[in-house]
Parts: sequence; structure tokens; C-alpha cells
Amino acid sequence: MQSQSNVHLVAPCGQLDANAEQLISRFQLALVDATEHDLHLLWQDGKLQLVQQSQPKQAGILVDFLGAAATYRRKQVSIKQELIARAVGCKNNIRPVVLDATAGLGRDSLVLASVGCKVVMLERNRAVAALLSDGLRRLQQAEQSAWAKNFIGLYNASLLSTQRDFLAKLPRIDTVYLDPMYPHKKKSAAVKKEMKAFQGFVGADEDADALLPAAIELCRSRVVVKRPDYAEYLNKQKPDFSLESKKHRFDVYLKHS
Repeated sequence: MQSQSNVHLVAPCGQLDANAEQLISRFQLALVDATEHDLHLLWQDGKLQLVQQSQPKQAGILVDFLGAAATYRRKQVSIKQELIARAVGCKNNIRPVVLDATAGLGRDSLVLASVGCKVVMLERNRAVAALLSDGLRRLQQAEQSAWAKNFIGLYNASLLSTQRDFLAKLPRIDTVYLDPMYPHKKKSAAVKKEMKAFQGFVGADEDADALLPAAIELCRSRVVVKRPDYAEYLNKQKPDFSLESKKHRFDVYLKHS
């Protein structure tokens, strides 16, 4: 895992622009001409991406809410078919305000925004938060549909952060959604190269168990934890109920007050 104190951003000659400079300033990225880091950020063609120098033929990782894969995924979304929508509390005309507290590349946030939830994203890794910020910028510049406006906040922070000023800026959060990084089975199908690179960059969520009590304290209604079907309960705490798919389950913890 690359140290967050020294996140390198490479920008080829003539590529640097105001959008890149804003990312550098906001997320305290180190602008360099070249880097010894195998995994690093690259600003090219007006987009931020994570690239791996040792795999030059491998596509860079970026957040592209308007790309072909994301568009196909969004158009397939329906509340009846999406377990995640039911898990966070969508029903009839109810659409909760959701804090995606382990936002990653924003893929689950995209689904939640597409079904009509207002979504705030929280991502503690500065480089990944920068990828999300750049993806949101390009989305909001190009798309004015209602679903695109459902992304209402992004913070480079964690529920476990010692600096918790961001909490005062949050709207009232109905549901906190957690999807901490979890080791894959050794005998499972090969993980995509893109995700191997991403996991290698961000590292394991070794403090994941501590997220659950923090999330329960913050939410108004429930906490939803996404887990592989073979994984134990987060914090070894049994949920109120679970919704299961072929490979994953959503453990739901209702707030009792």
C-alpha cells in the first residue's frame, strides 16, 4: 500500500490544467515529472486515473459515471431487482439519504443514486477520494438528469477519523452503507487485474470492525454492511436480518432507540 503522506501525481508536459490543480490542492497530491511508485496517479486527457507502471498494457483505473459499463449498469437498475436498494430502506416512495462510508470507486453509490437515494460519499484514501472527485466533476459538467444530482457530497474522511469536522456538514443520514475491503478466497475465481491493482493501492481495511458501532451511532434508521457470502459478520455482530445474493449478502442493522 502506498503511503498516503506521499501520493504522487504525474502530469505529462502540457497536460496540467485548472481541474488538475484543484485536485492537487484539495487532496494534497505531490505533482512530479516521474515516479518510482509502481502504482500512482496520472492526469491525462483531462481525467485522473490510477495506473500501474509495471503493466503498461493495463488500462488505468478511473471513476467514470458516464462510461459504457456504468451507463449499462445504471439502466439495469430497479428497486425490485436491487438487493442493495431494499437493504438501505427503499420502498414505495421512500428514498433514504445514504452515507456510503467506504465509497471506493463509487460503484454502489451509483446504484443508490440511480434508484433515487441522495448519496453522500466518504472515502478516507486521498488518492481514491481524488478519483471520485474528478469523476463527479465530469458527471456534473455533462449530465443534468435527476440521478446525477443525487450525489450530494464527497468527503476525504473516515467514520474513525480523529478530525471529525465533516460530520457537522452532513445532512441527516438515514442509512450508513459499509463495504469494507475483504480478502478473497484463495480458491475463488481470479480477481480482475484492475481490482488487484486497486486493492494493492488502498490496502486492507484492518479496522473495519470499528466502523460498525460508529455507523450505528451516526445513522437515524439503519446500517447496511455488504459482505462476501463466506465472510463472518462485521465486528462479529449478528444483524437484524440479511438479504442474500449468489456471491454477497447485505447484513442490516436496525437502529433501536
